[in-house]
Amino acid sequence: MRKLLLVFLLVLFSTNVALADATVGEVVITLGADLKKEQKDQMLGKFNAPNAKIITVTNAEEHKYLDGLLNKSIIGNHAISCARIEMAPAGTGVVVETNNISWVSKAMYENSLATAGVKDAKVQVDAPFSVSGTAALTGVMKAFETATGEKLDENRKVVANEELVTTAKIGDEIGDQEKAAELLTRLKAELSKHAANLTDSQLQDMIINVSTNMGLTLEQSEIDALVSILRKIQALDIDWNQVLNQVSSYKDEIQDFLNNNPETKSFLQEFLSFFQSLFEKAINWLKS
Repeated sequence: MRKLLLVFLLVLFSTNVALADATVGEVVITLGADLKKEQKDQMLGKFNAPNAKIITVTNAEEHKYLDGLLNKSIIGNHAISCARIEMAPAGTGVVVETNNISWVSKAMYENSLATAGVKDAKVQVDAPFSVSGTAALTGVMKAFETATGEKLDENRKVVANEELVTTAKIGDEIGDQEKAAELLTRLKAELSKHAANLTDSQLQDMIINVSTNMGLTLEQSEIDALVSILRKIQALDIDWNQVLNQVSSYKDEIQDFLNNNPETKSFLQEFLSFFQSLFEKAINWLKS
C-alpha cells in the first residue's frame, strides 16, 4: 500500500514537471502570407532560427478577430506582420520585443497574450517595414498553439484582440502607450480582488480611481470603452492572478500586489500547496 501511494505521488509530480518542460526551447515562426520572397527571407534572417517550424497567417485570419474593432481599411488586405515565439521555462512569463511596430507597445502585447492564455514564451514581433502591429497578435496566438499542440480558448482570443485595440486607442488619446498598458494591468489587478462580477457602475468607479491614482484624466468615452472591455474580461472567469504574473513588463509590481493581497491566492495555488504538503508527509511516513 505504501509503495503504491509513493508511486502515485511520484507519477503525479513527475508528470506535471514533464508536461511543463515538454516544449521548452521550441521555436515557431509565423510569416504574413502576403510577404514577397525577399521579405520572408529578411524576416527569417532576423529571427535566426534555422530549425524553427514556420507557419503563415492570412489576412482572412486577421480580419476574423479585428473586424468590428477597427476600420477594415486599417486592417488592410495583406498579411504583413511576422513573429517568432520560443517556449520558455515555467515562471518566465510572456516577454515581448518589437521592431517596426508603430501602434502597439510590447506591454500591450504581453497583456493581451496573457489574456488569451499564452504563457511562458519569448516573443519577437517584427515586419519588413513599419506597421500598426494589431494583426500580429493573431500570428503569435497561432504560433503558440502550434508550439504547444493545444488550442487556446476562442472567447479569450476574441477578448484579447479587443483588449489590444482598446488599449492602443486609449494610448493614442492620452498620448502615452505605456501608460495605457499599465492602466489595463492595474485594472486587471483590481478585478482579481473581487470574487463576484462588478456592475458597470462599480467598474466605472474603479476605472476613475485607478486612473486618478496614475495621474490620468480620462474622457467619458474612454471610461465607457474600458467598462466594456473589463465587463468582457471578468466574464471570462479565469484566474487573473496567474494571468497577471505572465505580464513581464509589470512582473515586480504584480508580485508586490499579490504579496500584499494574500486573499487573492488562487484555488490552484492552494491545491498545489496541499499536494506538496501531502507528498512530503507521505515521504516521511514511508521512511518511518
